[in-house]
Amino acid sequence: MKILIKNATLISMSEKREKIENDKDIKIEDSKIIEIGKNLKEDADKIMDATGKIVMPGFINTHSHVPMSIFRETVDGYNLQDWLNKKIWPMEDKLTNQDIYEASLLSFLEMIETGTTTINDMYFMTEEIIKAAKVSKIRLQTSKTLMGQNDEAGKQRIQELEKLLNTYEGKDERITFNIGIHGLYTSSRDYIKQCVHFAKERNLPIHLHFCENTKEVEDIKNAYNATPIQVLEQEFTGQKLILAHCVKLTKEEIERLKNLKVSISHCPVSNLKLGCGIANIFEMVKQGINVTLGTDGQGSGSNLDLFETMKYTALLQKGIQEDATLLPAYEVLKMATINGAKALGLESKIGSLEVGKKADLIVLDLQNNAVTNPINDLCSDIVYNAKGSNVMTTIINGEVVMENRKVCYPKQEIYEKCKKIIERIQ
Repeated sequence: MKILIKNATLISMSEKREKIENDKDIKIEDSKIIEIGKNLKEDADKIMDATGKIVMPGFINTHSHVPMSIFRETVDGYNLQDWLNKKIWPMEDKLTNQDIYEASLLSFLEMIETGTTTINDMYFMTEEIIKAAKVSKIRLQTSKTLMGQNDEAGKQRIQELEKLLNTYEGKDERITFNIGIHGLYTSSRDYIKQCVHFAKERNLPIHLHFCENTKEVEDIKNAYNATPIQVLEQEFTGQKLILAHCVKLTKEEIERLKNLKVSISHCPVSNLKLGCGIANIFEMVKQGINVTLGTDGQGSGSNLDLFETMKYTALLQKGIQEDATLLPAYEVLKMATINGAKALGLESKIGSLEVGKKADLIVLDLQNNAVTNPINDLCSDIVYNAKGSNVMTTIINGEVVMENRKVCYPKQEIYEKCKKIIERIQ
């Protein structure tokens, strides 16, 4: 199928193009962008008029737990460890495969409606998440969470992940994998060694919670007789890493991170809500580290709206550094798009709108909204004032999954099913 988007204001996020281009047409054939220009020939099956609207890459959420949609607003009054031990893990023990599938559908619906086209997931019952992603047309990078000791239970988790990879890897271009290690504080050193060995065997990146709060750092020091950074340097040398959070790092530790193959998934909303603190991502950017954006699961991050995450990202760094010049809006947009693609190893396919790349894009309407008018600086308006509700159309892999805010989802049915799940397990 050919789709032609006409007369758009284009923010391609490509280094080869101007930051903002007016009156551009984008032609899509099957899953790819085949032409970008002005007044393109109207030889398409579907023509979409984007006059007065913005077309840009779909957002990439580099850290989340997809089925945690049902745990939205269960965190108030709990720190990270208490929330996990007293609230979340006991409820998760009651979840069925069908629960995971329904809760994942709700998250994917939320993504489509708020402009996120790709998500990096870490959870369990992963096959159900993959099934929901296929139904939703979402681009998903996923794993089965690895955690524990170097015992039979830990080895079984690796075996289950291996089976998952053998079944699904390379079968669907929208579904990719990494090795999801929950964290250093929930695994022994010997088990970490096994996981890293497995990642190298399968040539896959590792996705890891890292230095989220003070207690985690202390727990790692006690368990490993080393600081978290030292553990990375000792056990993960040469391994591509996606580190979620990185709140409790000194400037000296951040400088050491740049010597590793690291991308950071910054999750400011979740970090604030759990009382973890604020990651010094300005220093990470200064050191040349690839910083990306994540929401975490909705249990701690509340929602999957990366517009909200972008705004918090920019404001927090300006505030804690007491420097209004930091993190220009376009740099924050990079974190939500092309930087995320680089972290997931997908930069040749997604993250920017270029001929030959996958057609993962969103259409924004800022004109018909009081909050975004007048538009004095387009990139700033997107970062500080736009919301998920400004996304009119979402296209993933060349397929229109939402058009003019309409999705082909049984929304009310999903809402009701998820409501019954949380009522049952609470």
